[in-house]
Amino acid sequence: MAHQTHSSHPAIIKRLNRAAGHLKSIVGMIEEERACVDIAQQLQAVENAIASAKRALINDHIDHCLVHAEEGEGPQHAIDQFRAISKYW
Repeated sequence: MAHQTHSSHPAIIKRLNRAAGHLKSIVGMIEEERACVDIAQQLQAVENAIASAKRALINDHIDHCLVHAEEGEGPQHAIDQFRAISKYW
């Protein structure tokens, strides 16, 4: 696969790093034997953050494919990329 950098990548990295830190704090909550309801709530927040990062990545990739289809890579390349990424949506 080709390496791709999009303008959204720094923001996505920031979101994922924040989620990773949050997840680490949840491990601490479990080790401290905190209430399961509180832990589940925090896990939901991390799950939502990761899902949001994934959506941003996929949407940016789709935009990128459309632009490059217009600029010369052609519609078939864009279709192939849509098919490849759609299994993760």
